[in-house]
Amino acid sequence: MSDVRIGVVGGSGLYQMEGLVVREERRIQTPFGDPSDVYIIGELDGRQVAFLPRHGRGHRLTPTELNYRANIYGFKLLGVEQLISVSAVGSLKLEYKPTDIVVPDQFYDRTRHRQDTFFGNGLVAHTSLAKPVCPRLIDPFVEASRAAGATTHRGGVYVNMEGPQFSTRAESETYRRHGFDVIGMTNLTEARLAREAEICYATLSMVTDYDCWHETEEAVSGEAVMQVVMANVAMSQRVIREILKRVPDDDPRTCGCGEALKYALITERSKIPSETLRALIPIVGKYISMR
Repeated sequence: MSDVRIGVVGGSGLYQMEGLVVREERRIQTPFGDPSDVYIIGELDGRQVAFLPRHGRGHRLTPTELNYRANIYGFKLLGVEQLISVSAVGSLKLEYKPTDIVVPDQFYDRTRHRQDTFFGNGLVAHTSLAKPVCPRLIDPFVEASRAAGATTHRGGVYVNMEGPQFSTRAESETYRRHGFDVIGMTNLTEARLAREAEICYATLSMVTDYDCWHETEEAVSGEAVMQVVMANVAMSQRVIREILKRVPDDDPRTCGCGEALKYALITERSKIPSETLRALIPIVGKYISMR
């Protein structure tokens, strides 16, 4: 385990920013398989940060193919306590325009094929996800985004679809009727696992399009999305630098994320298989010791 306490997961452009001094590229093996890529560990504006390209360098992995458990487990092994997520989303509201940033505080799950818990195989835990985004990170994310010059919206619901296809128009209209704000393919799975790993998690949702509900706009296409994504890269780099000025990495956490498992582990200790416990010691070790 290292002393890197802040992690960033997002596109490859995030670890290519000016001023980042790369100290190490570390490949981590986990009981859940390989993470998306190596972790880029470096120093940015005096802060130690670990970056992971979510889809692998070159964007090789679909949202369903991502090994979310390995990605979050790897951050845990590095000592990360606060995880900054950056991702592209579609807007479900007219006022959330392409290049705007939304900092959602809720999620709605529409995935179907995800491994989204570390638990099972003889060890049961029921963590609270009522507030899936770390409450102490929301305001610093909003303040940082606005300081970087982005039109920023605080709060909202991110609906997590499966992908990799974009929505049908019927789906998009249904999500709007439900009052959802943005739509993406990755963040809720990360948030679930970060909570189980007792890592604070919040996301910068970078709006790229109006999904396909907006009849006066061209239906969303990969080409159109990628053009806006590239325009958003420079902004996301500026925002991350601003976040690092505002998010402490040495203060005791008062949000509750760091004790998410305190009352969640319900399996009788003597019944937990040794192999399961051994795999999860980096996550549950402060509550359960190896026999």
